[in-house]
Amino acid sequence: MSDVLAKYYALCAASFDQKYLQPDLDEDADAVAEHLETVLANKSVLELGCGSGFWTETIAQTASAILATDINDEMLELAQERDYPDGVVEFAKADWLSLDLPAGHQLNACFGAGVWSHVKREDYSKVLGNIRRVIGAGGVLILVDDNTVEGFTRPVARTDAEGNTYQIREQADGARVEILKNFPTDSYMKKKFSAIARDIRLSRNEYFWMLTCVLK
Repeated sequence: MSDVLAKYYALCAASFDQKYLQPDLDEDADAVAEHLETVLANKSVLELGCGSGFWTETIAQTASAILATDINDEMLELAQERDYPDGVVEFAKADWLSLDLPAGHQLNACFGAGVWSHVKREDYSKVLGNIRRVIGAGGVLILVDDNTVEGFTRPVARTDAEGNTYQIREQADGARVEILKNFPTDSYMKKKFSAIARDIRLSRNEYFWMLTCVLK
């Protein structure tokens, strides 16, 4: 994760959950939660970019164990304040570009919400390779991220030579910053993921897309 992106999320940590509390998102978020609780039941899950723990709290209802990671201390502190079943959730500071994790965890699934849109297209293979190294062949991967919604999604300010798109956002300190925010198509994701995954399933509701697959 870039320093700019890390700082942006550190500054907005306190208001991170507000997005999911908007009435229009409730139904779509509930549908995502139902899928996660079903597919990740009894799994040992690596969570990428756990943020404030909004989704950690959901998957902890059925997962056997979770290693919830984030690059920001501010987010990890918020996430640890939530109520989880005893002994299910551990936290660690980690960046998805390296995935240097504490030893001793046997993980067989990976989940990330709001993460993949911040991965550069040219880094897809590297990040997927890191995930496979950690959870192994046969591990389940679920990614959830934002669709483009008219009147809701911030406009794209710039597209770079690799096809990555960027938005201008205002930080909590008032500074305006350029943030990587990709909106990949189904066909693009299937093409990129097919080299390392099978049983790729993609679905979309109004606000979110969700990819579920099994790593080869």
